[in-house]
Amino acid sequence: MRNDGVADALAMMAPRLRAARERRGDSLTAVSRATGISLSTLSRIETGRRTPTLEVLLRLTRAYGLSLDELVGDAPTGGTAAPSAEGNRPAPPARRGRGDGKAVLPLTRYVGGLHAHKHVLPPVDGPPTRPRQVVHDGYEWLCVLYGRLRLALGEQDVVLSAGEVAEFDTRTPHGVANAGSGEPVEYLIMFGPQGERLRPRIPPAG
Repeated sequence: MRNDGVADALAMMAPRLRAARERRGDSLTAVSRATGISLSTLSRIETGRRTPTLEVLLRLTRAYGLSLDELVGDAPTGGTAAPSAEGNRPAPPARRGRGDGKAVLPLTRYVGGLHAHKHVLPPVDGPPTRPRQVVHDGYEWLCVLYGRLRLALGEQDVVLSAGEVAEFDTRTPHGVANAGSGEPVEYLIMFGPQGERLRPRIPPAG
């Protein structure tokens, strides 16, 4: 069952996608031809009867010149052209997550490839309940900057402290929560396509 924040984000995508298409003067048929997404799928997405997959969203953001944050976050949909790898736009200001008080600072604005975000979870009064887990395509790298983060990964529960990292296939059920009391937790997330992995060029010492 989706939480309110996820439901709100999904509810906003349909009108934003339709507005982005109409702003460009494109018909559903033209978008279907340009993206390879079927006409019926596009119609159901724009009317909120179907939730788009990440792959479909990436195709649409490329076609409309938007970022994922503009579709599912609080950034305004200005309809500007997608930046190139050589000249990325500055990252937008932090936005406040819905329901859990989480602040999210997108660090990248280009579409496709790796995306980076900084997350800040507020202090909690006591030990949190086990985080709600989600599943989706992709691969994620997580690094704790400050505080203690509880990572529920499949059947495992791990508490990560500042300087510790984790990486995992996001098809594994996963969720995070503040594991400490009385202090926030800050962490970085890098998210990439399915099968993508970090590739160290210099082997670790020893």
